[in-house]
Parts: sequence; C-alpha cells; structure tokens
Amino acid sequence: MSFLKRTRLLAIVSLAMVAGCHKNGFQPLKFPSHQALFDASLHELKLHHWDHAVAGFEKLTTDLPARDPLLPESYYYLGQAHYGHREFILAAQSFSRVAENFPEDSLADRATYETGVAYSKLWRRPGLDPEYGETAKSTFQSFLAAYPDSPLRDSAVKQIDRLDEWFAIKGYNNGVTYYKRKAYDSGIIYFRDVVKDYPKTDGARKSLVRLVQSYRAIKYKEDVAETCGTLEQRFPGDKDAAKACKGVKATFVADTTAKQPTAATTQQPVPPPVPAPVPSSTPRS
Repeated sequence: MSFLKRTRLLAIVSLAMVAGCHKNGFQPLKFPSHQALFDASLHELKLHHWDHAVAGFEKLTTDLPARDPLLPESYYYLGQAHYGHREFILAAQSFSRVAENFPEDSLADRATYETGVAYSKLWRRPGLDPEYGETAKSTFQSFLAAYPDSPLRDSAVKQIDRLDEWFAIKGYNNGVTYYKRKAYDSGIIYFRDVVKDYPKTDGARKSLVRLVQSYRAIKYKEDVAETCGTLEQRFPGDKDAAKACKGVKATFVADTTAKQPTAATTQQPVPPPVPAPVPSSTPRS
C-alpha cells in the first residue's frame, strides 16, 4: 500500500472514531491509545466542546507516564478547556502544572502567562476583593523574571499595567469614601498610597487632585502648594489639576510622594478599606 493511501486510510479511521464518539457521547475510555485520545480531545477543544476536551485531557494527565512528551501539552490544553468553560481557577491550576513540572518545556512560558490571565479573570472589577488580582500580578512578575526573552513579555507588562490601574482605582475609591465623610486624614492616607504605589496610573492623578482638596479643607497650605507642584510636573495642562490648584503658587520638590505626612496624618492609624464582596471561585457567564 502506498504512503498516500495509508495516510488517507488513517485519516478516514480517525474521523470515523471521532464520529462514533459523538454518536454515543465522548468516551475517553474507548480510545485505543494515548495519542488517539489526545488527537480526539484536541479536536473537541478546537470545536469548543469544553466538557469533552476536559474529560479527555483530564484522563491523559492521570494516565500518561511522567516523562511522556504528551503530558505537558495535555496539562496546557486542559487549562485551555477549563478557561473556555470559564472555570478560571481550574484553568490556572492546570496551566501552572506545566511550568512547575516541566520548566524546560517550550510551553512553560506561555502556560505561566496564561496562569496570570486566568487569575486576573477572577478579579472582575476594582470594587471586589483584590486577592486574585494580586495573585495575577505576582504571576506576571514571576513570568517576566523567568522568561525575559519571551514573545509574550510585552503582553505581560500590559497586563500588569491594567491591574495597577485597578489597584489604583480601588485605593482612590476607598479614599473618596472617607473624603465624602469629611474624614480627611483617613482619606489622605489612601490617596498618598495610590500616588506612591501606582504613580503612572490615572488613579494617581485623581488622588493628587483629591489630596489638594483634602489639604485645602484642613488648611495645610504647604501641602497644597507642594501637591499642586507635583500635579503640574506629572500632569501638565490637566483641567482637574488646574481647577483644584486655582490661585495656588505651586512649590516644586524632588519627590512629594516620599515626603513624610504632617501632624494631621501621622497621628491617624491606617483606616480599614471599604468592605468588598468576595468573588465566586469559579464564575461563569
């Protein structure tokens, strides 16, 4: 039998096996080999048949020998199947197994990156508990340290920047809560932390504006002048800054974020953040 005929025959047999599985439901136990189950599970994944793909790759991760080259791929594709099913914790766990158990595998960098993405999906908005966001950020930072030459490096940096924006928004909103209650000293602590920890974010700009307003309210003229100077240096031409600093002669200093708070803030303990609901461990759409 010629090579071409054998190839065609194998393709027909594989299609028949897949068709048979669909007819009777996807049955991982019915496949004659690990390779056959892997190919069929990958086919199910491409069709977005998430349950079938999970079943197939889950069996492979259980049955394959530790050194089988299909094992890291099975963990990776199992993570993709869970992710497609919006089971983000399970996806993160599967992706992480690749880098943990097969650090030299060609999929290790991508799997680490996808672990961070999966965790970031669990932090659905800034107002929720940021635990998963913190885990996602630390995962991306670990990725950058472990794989500095990965083609996904720029994407990881962007992911961290996006998370920082959310952290800044969360801190800013906590500060605004105290500002609206006229608990200016407590609000100042949050605003200053945002400016210090996330200086490149829009939350930092908004926090600086609120700091000016807070210092005005408690009549701390020196702090008003220095914060206006910082706003002018970092965000020249900003309309909100111009409005908040109207009539103020700005004072320019090297780094106002490093300046120790004055008496109004040093005597106050760090206020508790506004309580946030804890997200579901496996959110679904």
